[in-house]
Amino acid sequence: MNYAEVQTLPTNFGFLLLEDFTLISVSSAIETLRMANREAGTEVYRWRMISASGDPVSASDGLTINADFGIGDDVQFRELDAVLACGGERVERFCPKPLMHWLRTCSVLGLALGATCTGSYLLAKAGLLDGYRCSIHWEKYAALNAEFPKVAVSRSIYTIDRDRYTSSGGTAPMDMMLYFIRRQLGAEICAGVADQFVHERIRDARDMQHVPLRHLVGGQSAKLVAAVELMESNIREPLSQVELASYVGLSRRQLQRLFQKYLLSSPSSYYLYLRLARARQLLFETSLSIVEISAQTGFVSSSHFSTTYRELYGKTPSVDRSER
Repeated sequence: MNYAEVQTLPTNFGFLLLEDFTLISVSSAIETLRMANREAGTEVYRWRMISASGDPVSASDGLTINADFGIGDDVQFRELDAVLACGGERVERFCPKPLMHWLRTCSVLGLALGATCTGSYLLAKAGLLDGYRCSIHWEKYAALNAEFPKVAVSRSIYTIDRDRYTSSGGTAPMDMMLYFIRRQLGAEICAGVADQFVHERIRDARDMQHVPLRHLVGGQSAKLVAAVELMESNIREPLSQVELASYVGLSRRQLQRLFQKYLLSSPSSYYLYLRLARARQLLFETSLSIVEISAQTGFVSSSHFSTTYRELYGKTPSVDRSER
């Protein structure tokens, strides 16, 4: 088996179910693979369910899923290309040493590793995300960021970094699986799978989770929350930093310090990100022209809008829209 190729394009997935895992995240991944097989007319993808003991595992909604095998079954284990840790509520309580040791063994043997929902926490706890970028459900974003400084935690709905495939919660794993399907089976089958699930827009790794700012900063900075809410309410006619600072009762320098401390960004960079994110939403969800979208999001010209959009998303607005 060519593991270099497998790590780029896995087809045999093992879903490692942790207690209280989020069922919608797991099912959205598996159903996407199932439908891809149907659309392709052949069994391209295979999957197995794994638990620590081999016993059934309960999801957070109380439903129980049978496991095909446990982590001690080496014969079954060696059939896999990639193992995805499937987390959910209270993931930090379900990180036993044998499970982390088994995942390290997977990595040593050349298997790709990934996660759905909060499963990235287990990978990070095992030291398997050091030096990698990863995604995780926004409720665990701050905890992962604080506890594991060697891990680059992303707000993306999913992240592909070499042989690590991590996704956030909800239906984000569907988008991650569609990434594999598009690369392996082509755009037509990928679109066919999305259509079957009435999945109107296939999101990619540049799409960000909407993380409630109050969750990121807690109760530590009400003024920062107020400043960002002002930004979000003034996209068409952006406020200056002086105006923002004045409205929330801070100096400009104090405002800059707050943004740097909690958001690792300057106020101007964060404001620009919010405007471009709104522009991308309008690009995909409306029929507005590029000129109209640039005006709606506070850019002085469509050329300036296109340039800054490409710097963030890697494509011009017109190209990005045409590829959807």
